[in-house]
Amino acid sequence: MIKQLGTIFFMEEIIPENKKKALLYILACVFFWALIPVVSKTGQNGLDNHQFLFWSSLISMLTLIIAKRINKNKIIAQKVDREQIFFAIVNGFIGTYLCYILLYFGYASAKGLEVLVLQYSWPIMMVVISIFYLKEKINIRRWLSLLVGLGGVFMVLTKGDLASLHFDNIKIDALVLAAAFCISLFSVLSKKIAIEPYKLNSIYFKTGCIAAFISMLSFSTFKMPTYQNILPILVNGIFVNGISYILWVKGLRLANASYLAPFGFLTPVISAIYLVAFFHEPMQTPYAVGLILVLASGIINK
Repeated sequence: MIKQLGTIFFMEEIIPENKKKALLYILACVFFWALIPVVSKTGQNGLDNHQFLFWSSLISMLTLIIAKRINKNKIIAQKVDREQIFFAIVNGFIGTYLCYILLYFGYASAKGLEVLVLQYSWPIMMVVISIFYLKEKINIRRWLSLLVGLGGVFMVLTKGDLASLHFDNIKIDALVLAAAFCISLFSVLSKKIAIEPYKLNSIYFKTGCIAAFISMLSFSTFKMPTYQNILPILVNGIFVNGISYILWVKGLRLANASYLAPFGFLTPVISAIYLVAFFHEPMQTPYAVGLILVLASGIINK
């Protein structure tokens, strides 16, 4: 049965592997993702999680529609059956709505440090899923790369004080881990869904926008963003989510998921650098140590 579903919904890898090009896509994506603390810190002033997610999703959807039209001459025409569209909708719900709602709930209900550390378990989950689902073979160097990268993340997030890390709320922690699993599963499935990346991401964010709108009306209220919210929402919708998702899917189709996953550990390190640059937070030694560890993880992963 599973094999039949794979035949219906997924495509075999038909694009030649190109690690260098894939890495460029993923690194660009990571630089956009690292803006999340900045836009979250400035964009939710006066808006709750549901409202901020809806407006960001709306901008992402419009961004993907425009990107698709701009690149229409580069897009290979393909006939997509209803089963593939249905599965893209399901995966879009997982990756553009469910993971964010769970994360936002975690940030609202638990300590930020606790959520961040659990959130960045997703590269390891992604590797494990790729082993079982994509049948990718993982060598010792790749496992070592993951461990070194995770060490860099711990160093940055705890600022070198590992004793400050406590997991006090098992239920909330479980939801955050579920969010990390959603990100991992979404990424692996995106690698194999047989729809061209621009159209695929357009489906993703149409789904996410509709889900976020329903969620906002169900659990919050409709509210227009203020002047202060507009720029963060635009940055989040266009770059952090919209364009980054195109880059992520393109990168995944050019290299093994297990090869690309460790580079996700760069995100919190670059986020720390952004916070230093934009909010004049002090540059601390653990940031530099964390950056060195994450860079070492990338070198080991080659």
